[in-house]
Amino acid sequence: MASKIPQLQSKVSQASQVVAKHGASYYKLLLEQNKHYIQDPPTIGKCQLLAKQLFYTRLASIPHRYNSFWKELDHVKDLMKNRQDLYIENAGIAALFGLECFAWFYGGVIVGRGFTFTGYYV
Repeated sequence: MASKIPQLQSKVSQASQVVAKHGASYYKLLLEQNKHYIQDPPTIGKCQLLAKQLFYTRLASIPHRYNSFWKELDHVKDLMKNRQDLYIENAGIAALFGLECFAWFYGGVIVGRGFTFTGYYV
């Protein structure tokens, strides 16, 4: 592992040189392509207004998401009632989804510990 550190340092150096060379032009291009999203003038009051709009828009979407959740739950209940009609592909997809959820949870635990592999799960 120690022998790979100089190689890693040289790759990081190359990447930083590329960013230093092309970063400003990429930034300008990104702003130009998305200028219709930029509020002018960029004042504190406008930022606070946008933050409030985002908050209350998300707050207003809770009933829709709540209803969607219960529809999904009802669909799962119907699948459980009709297990004999369940295909192996559907069961496989459900198993992969559960495995993915566990992997994201486990990754979050590792990140939350500061990328250390100690504790309950290892």
